[in-house]
Amino acid sequence: MSKIRFTLVMTGAVAVAITLAACSSTSGSASMDGMNNGGNGSSATSTSNTGLFNDSDVAFAMGMVPHHQQAVEMADIILKKEGIDSNVIALATTIKTAQGPEITTMKAWLTSWGSPTDMSGMQMGNGMMSDADMSALAASTGLAASKLFLQQMTQHHQGAIAMATVQMNGGKNADAVALAHRIVTAQTAEIAQMAYLLSTL
Repeated sequence: MSKIRFTLVMTGAVAVAITLAACSSTSGSASMDGMNNGGNGSSATSTSNTGLFNDSDVAFAMGMVPHHQQAVEMADIILKKEGIDSNVIALATTIKTAQGPEITTMKAWLTSWGSPTDMSGMQMGNGMMSDADMSALAASTGLAASKLFLQQMTQHHQGAIAMATVQMNGGKNADAVALAHRIVTAQTAEIAQMAYLLSTL
């Protein structure tokens, strides 16, 4: 695949993500007006936005925190290995740099909303890797490790996009909805990038 074709793929992916975000935001805004905030009907203040929240916002943050934590763990695993493709190293670094601060932000939201921030032991779907998957990534080396990381992270990103799309349609907190939009845009583009890298390795 040529660089020109890759550029077109990436541009198209980002355009699709932006269109999806815009449509989801429009359809979601009408339904959010009548929704109650929080589980008990009280308002709350997020760390960067004074406004209401609802059960969708809480569920989004509680689900996305461990999802992001696993993505960072996967990135750490690949970054510690020798013989990994330089483009894969760059992607893993980008994922860790972006998602680490988002974890901190979402935990702060949960604290301000009176919700738990420790989701250990929760059963997670939405593209999450199993213990066996994580062990396989840890045990892999060289080219095989590069490919496995891309394959696993593609699945992981697809799950995050599904979660974020639900939040865009049902969330009430402006900051949480904005984060969902950013996740859809960024991770759709990264999925296209990973498809290209897998085709070249």
